[in-house]
Amino acid sequence: RKSFFSIGSVPSLAFTMFRQGALCLGLAALVDGKIYFSETFGDGWEGRWTTSKWKESEGTAGKWVTATGKYYKDEAEDTGLQTGEDSKFFGIAAGFDSFSNAGKDLIIQYQAKYEKDVECGGGYVKIGPKQSDLTTFGDPTPYNIMFGPDKCGYTKRTHLIFNYKGKNVLKQKDLPYKQEKEGTSHLYRLVVKPDNTVKVEIDEESVYEGSMKDDWELLPPKEIKDPEDKKPADWVDDSMMDDPEDKKPEDWVDEKRVVDTDAVKPDDWDDEEDGEWEAPMKDHPGYKGEWHVKRISNPAYKGVWEAKKIANPDFVDDAEVYKFSDFGFIGFDLWQVKGGTIFDNVIITDDVAEADEFAKKWKALKEVEDAKKAEEEAASKAEAAKADEEDDDDKDEEEEM
Repeated sequence: RKSFFSIGSVPSLAFTMFRQGALCLGLAALVDGKIYFSETFGDGWEGRWTTSKWKESEGTAGKWVTATGKYYKDEAEDTGLQTGEDSKFFGIAAGFDSFSNAGKDLIIQYQAKYEKDVECGGGYVKIGPKQSDLTTFGDPTPYNIMFGPDKCGYTKRTHLIFNYKGKNVLKQKDLPYKQEKEGTSHLYRLVVKPDNTVKVEIDEESVYEGSMKDDWELLPPKEIKDPEDKKPADWVDDSMMDDPEDKKPEDWVDEKRVVDTDAVKPDDWDDEEDGEWEAPMKDHPGYKGEWHVKRISNPAYKGVWEAKKIANPDFVDDAEVYKFSDFGFIGFDLWQVKGGTIFDNVIITDDVAEADEFAKKWKALKEVEDAKKAEEEAASKAEAAKADEEDDDDKDEEEEM
């Protein structure tokens, strides 16, 4: 399914010189950017990927299949890797030559299509250091980055987790969830830069640009509250107080119920059998409710007390939080209530031009998917309108009869 260009043999000295020059330019361009991994799930993909056996013994390991989904442009080109069952764990990974992203951009991009609402489950990828046995790949496997959509009920987000010194750190504020509209593909792109900034695009639209240091708690805080600082005994932190001038009115009635003085003991009341008679209670006609003293601003209020900040003795800056010494695998480690998710066109590179070429595959497919889905929805609406019209005609005939 991948397409490569080639230059044919032409008996021309001028063309030969042109070809050699073009080849040199091409090699120079390749030096600037590199593809570390790419996959379009064409012929032989099974040999490049290893299915996890992590959940096999529990009987909860789901099957991976290949499929295009309901809407596609070209069957061969648009076939991807699909989660083939419901309510299963899915694990699969592929290894590649180890590399570090030190001093260069890291671009991770892939597309995901939910054929049906996943209800509860993920569609994210994990990228991490080289593993000796990918059959054990699963939740316990250490990774460097986890990226992609995740949903369970009303909780929805696009995950972006970085591992820093052995700890998986979530973004402090969730990225938006865009994996809606079943049957159409969505493109996920993550760019991690050497200046410790990150950019996330979904469907070629930026959803986040920011700093790893600011938006992930990778480093300890630069300042902490002084443990020796104590709140003064006379500190007033109540902003409101009772008005000392406010008094309850003398005629204020706060009794909700009173004895009914008009009640009369029944003639047939027998004190020996019925007990001593007591007049019943009734609502007090003058009841005004519970009285509360008026609240006023406290003139002695000093504000909310906070301990003063001091330099954190445990803080150590890191100018390279973006950097990972080893990337060697990519994998899908998922739980899905409803399967049917199709993944395709995966690429890891340091060259945005290479990622853009893969994005063109998604764009061409997305146009077809959107058109076919819109066509199907229009036909469904027309059919429903026709059915309603026929029902109305039947009702008219019944009324005439």
